[in-house]
Amino acid sequence: MIFLIVLGDRLKILVSGGAGYVGSVVIPELVKDGHYVKCLDRFFFGNEYLSSEQFQGKVELIRDDIRWFDPKILESVDIVLDLAALSNDPVGELDPNKTFDINHLGRARVARLSKNAGVKRYILASSASVYGQQSGAVDEKSPVNPLTAYSKANRMAEVDNIPLNDDNFVVTVMRFSSIYGLSPRMRFDLAVNSMALELYKTGKIVVRGKSNTRPFLHIKDAARAYLLFINAPKEKIGGEIFNIGSDEQNYQMDRLSREVAESIGKKYEIEVKDTKDHRSYIASFKKVKERIGFTTKHTVKDGSIEIFKALESGNLVDSTKTITVEWYKHLQSIYKTANEVSLRDTIL
Repeated sequence: MIFLIVLGDRLKILVSGGAGYVGSVVIPELVKDGHYVKCLDRFFFGNEYLSSEQFQGKVELIRDDIRWFDPKILESVDIVLDLAALSNDPVGELDPNKTFDINHLGRARVARLSKNAGVKRYILASSASVYGQQSGAVDEKSPVNPLTAYSKANRMAEVDNIPLNDDNFVVTVMRFSSIYGLSPRMRFDLAVNSMALELYKTGKIVVRGKSNTRPFLHIKDAARAYLLFINAPKEKIGGEIFNIGSDEQNYQMDRLSREVAESIGKKYEIEVKDTKDHRSYIASFKKVKERIGFTTKHTVKDGSIEIFKALESGNLVDSTKTITVEWYKHLQSIYKTANEVSLRDTIL
């Protein structure tokens, strides 16, 4: 049995990147648990889902950047969940220098300032993609092999931040599996989500790199993992790295596509194409299960069905905003155009 030590009845928790795909699911769960949340985000994708009446007085929205925010916002904060990052490989390659500035140096800055401010606990959102390409199963002690700017920056943030751990400042790294499922800030540039969308729109799923294997995790389970780590005894998690996911959800991409399609129960076609994505590894999740009792409750079938039904009902639509790299390109384009046509800081 795992006994959890609660740090306080109502914690003050800062979530960087809190308006993102995962953060916008995590924050409501923190509020439901009675905590006060500071959400630090650039809000590139909006903040409507965190500014509703249900969050008033419970969530403070701070529009700023982890690279230069005022350290004063960390005053009286108990826990920092550091989710801010350029969020996947295509975005990471859009400007590798900025990827390292944000995902590595920015998060190293957050951790360092958090310790200086007397924050009790810091949790870094990393990625199992740091394993890159591996021939056998990997656990937290296995050598890493990051292949992209995104995964390399994640690893560098791990290396910088873990040594900050001590008796008064608990540092934990969570290496998340590839996440799927519904979110207020929906993304269709994630494998399961994009497969469900393809099936809805075309009746076909295109599989790239059918033999590549990766672990997957429902977004609700990701949020629940955060809640467990917030309350876990520091001696169980301090200075430690944890793979977050389940052994049962290590999927070859071909099998994953068929799992998505068969879950929905519609007629489908699978098309196989080559890929430049060479990530392939099987991850072990024994440590997180044994150390803090984390197991998953949701499956690829669950995620596929809920996404497909949301699309069918019209409650969910795809747009440029749901493909992160395309939205950033769009923002860069309109920013450039606005600068070219404006005079004295005005358009008209």
